[in-house]
Amino acid sequence: MLTFDPKSISVMEVQRLIQGGVAPRPIALVSTLSEDGTPNLSPFSFFNVFGANPPVVAFSASRRGRDATFKDTYNNLMATKECVISAVTFEMVEQISLASAEYESTVDEFVKSGLSKVDSTFVRPFGVKESPFRMECRLHQMVSVGEGGAAANIAICEVIGFHVAEDIFTNSVIDPQKIDLVARMSGDYYCRASGSAIFEVEKPVGKKCIGFDNLPAFMLNSHSFTGNELGAFANSEFIPDNSENRQLILSITSKEFPGFEKNSASINRYLRRNELEKAVKLIFTNEEIKNYPKEKRVKLLEQATKLALHLKKIDIAWALVLEVEKL
Repeated sequence: MLTFDPKSISVMEVQRLIQGGVAPRPIALVSTLSEDGTPNLSPFSFFNVFGANPPVVAFSASRRGRDATFKDTYNNLMATKECVISAVTFEMVEQISLASAEYESTVDEFVKSGLSKVDSTFVRPFGVKESPFRMECRLHQMVSVGEGGAAANIAICEVIGFHVAEDIFTNSVIDPQKIDLVARMSGDYYCRASGSAIFEVEKPVGKKCIGFDNLPAFMLNSHSFTGNELGAFANSEFIPDNSENRQLILSITSKEFPGFEKNSASINRYLRRNELEKAVKLIFTNEEIKNYPKEKRVKLLEQATKLALHLKKIDIAWALVLEVEKL
């Protein structure tokens, strides 16, 4: 790996490294008012949430890189202690880019970006009407680190009011496919947090997971499984015993599947089409497959195991992988 000392390279190089390696970053679209009431709207991608009781978010209105001057957002926040942070969706991203341009402090970025003002409930600054998720905030503390260009000014804000579009919920949870957020990467790159980019990982809350140290040695020594795949096994609370595995495999092999083809050549098609249970039935009922050489049968069982993990069928994955140990 390459090693960099931030003190021996330029600020621009440091910025490129940190923006490329710490990504994707959520975008805070921050609206403020100056003391004379001029609206300001600007996006910041050095942003995240840090607590829920009370709800606390923070973003950095860093100094301008070219001359170390303070941005309007910083000046307004220090003067009024209020802001609204609106979430940025895919439909807004070009307008957000417009709002990031450096205009004079007398310029209203709502007008420049074509975004609509909406009155707030608890603070004076406007929210962005097009955003499905808005947080009205009061400044809790401003933490400044450094005095040069691109130095951090971390605005720690308490959220005193949420406004959320009703149609972005699914089962009381904000649905990532419906809110369709975007995040910043390095350079001109963004990331769309929806579609195939969304996946699920079961959280081990309240579970006593077995961990990597309790996985069978043959699994840890296998070159077939990735760290993620072994992690899915390690997230289990126990290793199923042989009787459970036999019962599960028997329940699958005794099923009748429409269009099930019994010839061994069908196995690759079942695996390719994610037809896991058909693949399992064929592996354990086809005589030709059962008589494969050990190496070939191990490879087939591992392929089916990986498919089971991909489909979040951890019970089937355990049953399959433990068959490898018996060979």
